[in-house]
Amino acid sequence: MDAGLALFWRCCSDWFTISIHLKQEKVEHMLQLAGVTHIYPNETRALDGVSLDIPKGMYGLLGPNGAGKSTLMRSIATLQTPTSGSISFDGIDVIAEPEAIRARLGYLPQDFGVYPRVTAYAMLDHMAVLKGIAGTVERKDTVETLLNQVNLWDVRKKAIAGFSGGMRQRFGIAQALIGNPDLIITDEPTAGLDPEERNRFLNLLAEVGENVVVILSTHIVEDVADLCPRMAVLAAGQVQLEGAPNELIASTAGTIWEKTIPRAELSQYSAQYQIISNRLMAGQSVIHIMSDDDPGEGFVSVAGGLEDVYFTTLAKTRGNTAAAA
Repeated sequence: MDAGLALFWRCCSDWFTISIHLKQEKVEHMLQLAGVTHIYPNETRALDGVSLDIPKGMYGLLGPNGAGKSTLMRSIATLQTPTSGSISFDGIDVIAEPEAIRARLGYLPQDFGVYPRVTAYAMLDHMAVLKGIAGTVERKDTVETLLNQVNLWDVRKKAIAGFSGGMRQRFGIAQALIGNPDLIITDEPTAGLDPEERNRFLNLLAEVGENVVVILSTHIVEDVADLCPRMAVLAAGQVQLEGAPNELIASTAGTIWEKTIPRAELSQYSAQYQIISNRLMAGQSVIHIMSDDDPGEGFVSVAGGLEDVYFTTLAKTRGNTAAAA
């Protein structure tokens, strides 16, 4: 009986040790960037000391056009080498071992070229060959599985030239998924999509992102708010803000104020307050400002959203940049 108990507890101990080891491996399976800087030959500093620790799952990278997002994505995807800093993924030095990371990478750039007169099936088959899937049977299984996964099977024999924007993006994610990559980078993937295509595409990304690292680089706040457990705001080549969207939204509680004003008065309010967002509704301007105290003047306190967090961060960045100049 005692021997049996001893064996039981030994098995429990072994299981616990294995579980801890697996959890540690799971935590280590991530993308780490430290002090990544990139300066172009014309002296433009696109990235300035970017440091991020990106876990498994969907990760949102928000930023306006020109913030450095595409430069950062290209650096992670080994398409260019940063001026300084380090990038590692699951123990791989991305800069020193680009071939090692390419074997585990799926990349959907903002604009990707295809042969427009080639069918979706033939093009994906060709890309699978380029990705190293040489076996005919394995490649056939891969292509057919991906076309079904992105809901393009029914148009597999159609030339890509006849695809809608959403269909092209779904084809783009299909090619990014060839080889079951552990790291997937998408750069502005929903730009130009209609609402239905956007929802379908984001649902697909969310399904894929359950077990791998997926970076969603975008300037569309709703995409990040809907999908990403963690996010960062990149502006002026630097990480201005990082954290969980819900926590960042909670940090603005009691500080966001709203007022509806005539459009003609917008310039007057802009001179008096730092307006963080402005949208038209029924011919009038709905403005948001941030203030720790009640600003009066008919402003009402409202629950902030991720858009308020984002625009406030951009406003502070512009203010700091202007002050430094």
